[in-house]
Amino acid sequence: MTTRDEVVTICERELAASSFKDFTANGLQVGGRAQIQRILSGVTACQALLDEAVAWQADMVLVHHGYFWKNEPVNVVGMKRQRLATLLGHDINLLAYHLPLDAHGTLGNNAMLADRLGFEVAGCLDGELGQGLLWHGSPSAPLTPGELAQHVGERLAREPLLIESPQAGEIRRVAWCTGGAQDMITQAAEAGADAFISGEISERTTHLAREMGIHYLAAGHHATERYGVQALGEWLAQRFAIEHRFVDIDNPA
Repeated sequence: MTTRDEVVTICERELAASSFKDFTANGLQVGGRAQIQRILSGVTACQALLDEAVAWQADMVLVHHGYFWKNEPVNVVGMKRQRLATLLGHDINLLAYHLPLDAHGTLGNNAMLADRLGFEVAGCLDGELGQGLLWHGSPSAPLTPGELAQHVGERLAREPLLIESPQAGEIRRVAWCTGGAQDMITQAAEAGADAFISGEISERTTHLAREMGIHYLAAGHHATERYGVQALGEWLAQRFAIEHRFVDIDNPA
């Protein structure tokens, strides 16, 4: 029988969670039962995901976006109270990894996005592979901005928002960081990337892309971060011979 502590320990070691300065608490956020047979994973620990966990009789919920974010109100009322009541009332553990799951060299969101899009990974522009968040590499063949956007849309099942730069041409080198990393476009452009892919877009991102000479694709915060938590859940299932199920709670953002 696999224990909660065994799962947490191996995740902490594999993801090097303590080495990241994050906006939230990584690891076990809500304690539940000690024995683990079923892990249900999802991108965000929303109420809909928790309801799925209850229905499936999961022992642990594994997510990328958990709770207790920096500057979040501490009052346990309303939505927060309902979510915590669901976990505590059904003795379900909540395990969450944010930046450590973005950065991991094989199981992380950036690694899995590269695999899904067929990019050849060249490394990280902001640290060592497995520690940095801004990855770069190349597509299997040079692409026009429209061709890259079409490819991303097909592979992620979500049409990206494409901002083309009149100063940039064919795409041979791509940089990417999943989620809400649109401001990394400056570092990507300065490093010589032809295109940058992230999840979200801000008003300023359009002007940065056009004026810095780099194409930008906002491919969806949720859509770009569906794959790391799935990979981690499957990895745990294989290591411990337990059940794992991923539930995709649709989110257009």
